[in-house]
Amino acid sequence: MAVDDVDGTLTAMGPRLRATREHQGATLAGVSCATGLSASTLSRIETGRRKPTLEVLLHLSKQYGVSLDELAGTTPAPAAEPPATAPLSFGDDKRVLPLTRYVGGLHAHKHVLPALEDPPVRPRQVSHDGHEWLCVLYGRLWLALGDQDLILTPGDVVEFDTRTPHGVANASPGGPIEYLIMFGPQGERLRQRTPPTAGPRNRQPHRAQAASEEQQ
Repeated sequence: MAVDDVDGTLTAMGPRLRATREHQGATLAGVSCATGLSASTLSRIETGRRKPTLEVLLHLSKQYGVSLDELAGTTPAPAAEPPATAPLSFGDDKRVLPLTRYVGGLHAHKHVLPALEDPPVRPRQVSHDGHEWLCVLYGRLWLALGDQDLILTPGDVVEFDTRTPHGVANASPGGPIEYLIMFGPQGERLRQRTPPTAGPRNRQPHRAQAASEEQQ
């Protein structure tokens, strides 16, 4: 392989690594904790500002359960990838069901947050490159977006730049939360192909009320 081809392959790994991480519902902080690699290093690699070393790729290959060939884009989608019907479980009991099986570009997944036994607390926020669309299917979702606190109910949709600190949590202990997420590369936007129809003004997500009211 020519030097230019090697450089191009290494550079292309950044978006693949980011898409693989997001596809699995993992955060930079979580991967950093699991691998010992700093979150800033992972972020620079994912955005193409730094080329990954073999040691880094071996760590990430093991963490994500994919081969180096798959990260390099020289093989089809991994055969060992969890089936679309098998949700991934995380330490906080959150479950993620991937809805797209490819790596890169726009991809979607369904999230389920369990019911709470204790009153909700403000979600821990993270930030990373990309653009996200979120739609609530069931329950009440607390979205902490920068310095805003939004309580979203079924049918509410939000769109935001994921470089803005954000986090979600169950807004009440009454039951689980189900919501859809579509995630795309930085600058990617959904394109509406039909004109808006006349009718009542779309219902806007309302800001969180006082914490004591939301916890009741």
